[in-house]
Amino acid sequence: MSRIVLNGGTVLTMDDDGSVHPEGHVVIEQDRIVQVGAGDAPSRSGDVVIDTSGQLVMPGLVDLHYHTAIGKGYSDHLPLWEYLDTCWYPLIRNLDAEAAYWAAAASYMESIRSGVTTVNDMYRRLPDLARAARDIGIRAVLSNDVALAEHDLDTLEDNLAAHREVDGWGDGRIQVYVGIEWLPLADPGLLRDARALADELDTGIHIHLNESLTEVQDSVKRFGKRPTEVAYEAGLLGPDCIAAHCVWLSDVEIALMRETGTHISHNPSSNAKLGNGIARLPEMLEAGINVGLGHDAAECNNSRDPFQVMKFASLMHRAARVDPSLQQAPDVVRMATRNGAAALKHDTGQLAVGRKADVITLDLRNEMFTPLIHGDPDHLYSHLVFSANGSCVDSSIIDGQIVMRERRLLNLDQDEILAKANEAFQRVLDRIRP
Repeated sequence: MSRIVLNGGTVLTMDDDGSVHPEGHVVIEQDRIVQVGAGDAPSRSGDVVIDTSGQLVMPGLVDLHYHTAIGKGYSDHLPLWEYLDTCWYPLIRNLDAEAAYWAAAASYMESIRSGVTTVNDMYRRLPDLARAARDIGIRAVLSNDVALAEHDLDTLEDNLAAHREVDGWGDGRIQVYVGIEWLPLADPGLLRDARALADELDTGIHIHLNESLTEVQDSVKRFGKRPTEVAYEAGLLGPDCIAAHCVWLSDVEIALMRETGTHISHNPSSNAKLGNGIARLPEMLEAGINVGLGHDAAECNNSRDPFQVMKFASLMHRAARVDPSLQQAPDVVRMATRNGAAALKHDTGQLAVGRKADVITLDLRNEMFTPLIHGDPDHLYSHLVFSANGSCVDSSIIDGQIVMRERRLLNLDQDEILAKANEAFQRVLDRIRP
């Protein structure tokens, strides 16, 4: 297999020392980074040498809370609970294999084109999602939408079957976690069973927690405790657990997250669009909780662009707290790279020798990065969080394979994905309309 040599770009490593190389190199062999540093790296016969002059080379972004989406922009004017009951659940209950595949392909395509190299995707029909992830080349952690049987979603048996079938596909790029939809469709017994299954399979857990006030109120009414307290007593939380949203955490619940080492996915743009509130991110970080970023779903966000999520993750908290010192740009980029990778226990999120080769390049010869003080990391971080969007992403390398070059997907045909995704949505929509 040929080495890939990236020469001449500004290399933002996100490593432990925060190293930035204004004219640097990254060398990849198979699925690993083998050299990072200043200047050009010498090439060998047969190497794939990419001139990244005028570009930023950085770790791929990790979308830590993700749902494949089939119906972006459809009936999205409703509050969360009403939207779920009238739109989201009917759509995902009526998926067929091809609809799930093309919805996932369209979702992953938009993510790749926006700089994402890893998705933590909770949805249904995991084998079809796994086919799409394998074919397009993205790194994907998949989990089922598990709920109590009467809600007609997925069961732990479905999750077990998916793990047996597709975990490890794509040379290990595809993993299967145990997923729990949310506590209003579950109970403590299901949470205990989910923990037991995750332990048996030696895999992780993905769950929504404390997303809305109505969820908290429902939990207190049904169980006499708040959602995170219920999850804690059921043994669900832990360093292998990713809790999404966590908008309405009490001080006690923040302490439980810290005690158990549970990771949190902060999804500010989705929370804002649904009117669910603003999470207590400063308190989470002060407690030492590892927090990554997610877009949630395009149905309740309308964009999978992680740069938009990064901007929200800073501005919302500054506005709400009247404090411009919060969520400085380097910290936010760290949340989108290193923190997300750490939550999933992946060797990604930074450009360092021995790490997995998930690398993206961005065009710095763009109005979004103008003006730019050459060699000034603070200026660069500011543009990444407050100015850039996914359209500035030029190329993507995932697991040592080039999956996008000069904004062109290499593994699947973009026009076919768009056409098939449109057909899939119309087919599923026809099933749910009266």
